[in-house]
Amino acid sequence: MWNRRQGHLRPVGCGVEELRRRRREREAALRKARREKQLVSKRLLRDGAPEESEEGCVALILGEAEIQQFLWLAQRGTEEKERERALVSLRRGLQHPETQQTFIRLEGSMRTLVGILTSNHALLQLEAARCLHELSHSEQSAVAEACLPATSYLLTYISGHSSDLIELCLYTLGNLIVESEAVRRQLLPQGIVPALAACIQSPHLTVLEALGYALSQLLQAKEAPEKIIPSVLGSTLPQHMLQLLQPGPKLNPEVAVEFAWCLHYIICSQVNNALLITHGALSTLGLLVLDLAGAVQRSEDAGLELLVCPVLRCLSNLLTEAAFEAVGGQMQLRDERVVAALFILLQFFLQKQPSLLPEGLWLLNNLTANSPSFCTSLLSLDLIEPLLHLLPVSNVVSVLVLTVLCNVAEKGPAYCQHLWPGPLLPSLLDTLALSDTEVVGQSLELLQLLFLYRPEAAQAFLQHSGLQALERHEEEAQLQDRVHALQHTALHG
Repeated sequence: MWNRRQGHLRPVGCGVEELRRRRREREAALRKARREKQLVSKRLLRDGAPEESEEGCVALILGEAEIQQFLWLAQRGTEEKERERALVSLRRGLQHPETQQTFIRLEGSMRTLVGILTSNHALLQLEAARCLHELSHSEQSAVAEACLPATSYLLTYISGHSSDLIELCLYTLGNLIVESEAVRRQLLPQGIVPALAACIQSPHLTVLEALGYALSQLLQAKEAPEKIIPSVLGSTLPQHMLQLLQPGPKLNPEVAVEFAWCLHYIICSQVNNALLITHGALSTLGLLVLDLAGAVQRSEDAGLELLVCPVLRCLSNLLTEAAFEAVGGQMQLRDERVVAALFILLQFFLQKQPSLLPEGLWLLNNLTANSPSFCTSLLSLDLIEPLLHLLPVSNVVSVLVLTVLCNVAEKGPAYCQHLWPGPLLPSLLDTLALSDTEVVGQSLELLQLLFLYRPEAAQAFLQHSGLQALERHEEEAQLQDRVHALQHTALHG
């Protein structure tokens, strides 16, 4: 990549194409690394459960005899209240792992609970579902697999009329999906994808949030790219998900967070992102970025970071698709508005959530990588200096800022005229004083482009002790070839 020729060290191919190729290779590796998933987790829904807050109601570990007694009372008690109280006691006992293990070992226990679940008594049905929900939250896969006889009924009830029962069934299914491949194998032929596609039209926000959770758990399965996501993309789910992410008065943040993560997992699978683009995913996500920036300006930013992270990741990853240009993706984004909104979010992150700065900068990198118009927006909005102010935040942030600036510089002399003279050169001298190899390497790359298109910048670099700044990295194996090449360019052009 960097060779000795005619006694001098210089970059092969003299810069632009080679630098661009190297950077794209590195970014491809970074993109692969950034296809990280939200931590798989289970959720426990206890709000609204009866007697949960009553004094003296301490959940006790139950033995076989007590479990059998509660099941008998729940099934054969003379009064509905007595039957319901028995199920409440059983549910509270099932909060203990010891009781869960005893329950699944007890012959006929799951069959009895499923029988109550399928009864025509709404309150008993709901309480039996709560018992299953407690079991679904177990960390033991054997407990999840013991719930297999109930999955077809849970799936049936998400098409029912009780929003409380639907919500409970969805969270229970989501928990079981995480824990057991056997559960997923059973649910797919039972029609979980069509059932979710029908359920997503529910008017109840709590149901939609629970559905988003269950779907996100399904999409994170290791077999999802081959066995699940193609079915999801072939259903009406993607269109409805994008509708739920449309900015406006009907946007519900909690629901939007769940479906933004769902979209993230689908995009990361790379099964058919062109389909999402044709459905208007770029336009929807771009408008949502504008809406989030507006919320920041109005100081309506409570919980905003929960939504902004998956939204930025979705948009960033879609921009890397080959289909982006082929299906007119460029037309779905408005250059200056998106860039301006992104900088509003970057300033918000800097003040309140610095850990999200890389997410915003990664999107800015992908916007500017192959788009002169986005680079022009960056310059016309005078955003180079605000970008440079982010350099001291961290090494990760520095690398991304420098990469964005390389995207601008490689567009040619007209773009470099906006980079020098100005604060860029002093900032690069500061980054050369750092010890992080990746930061210094990216600084060298930017300087190489700047000197190529603005030879006067090389003279200014020399006048500000640039050679001394380079000398400290001459012995670093990963940098020495590039250091020597830049020294030669600075001295000899």
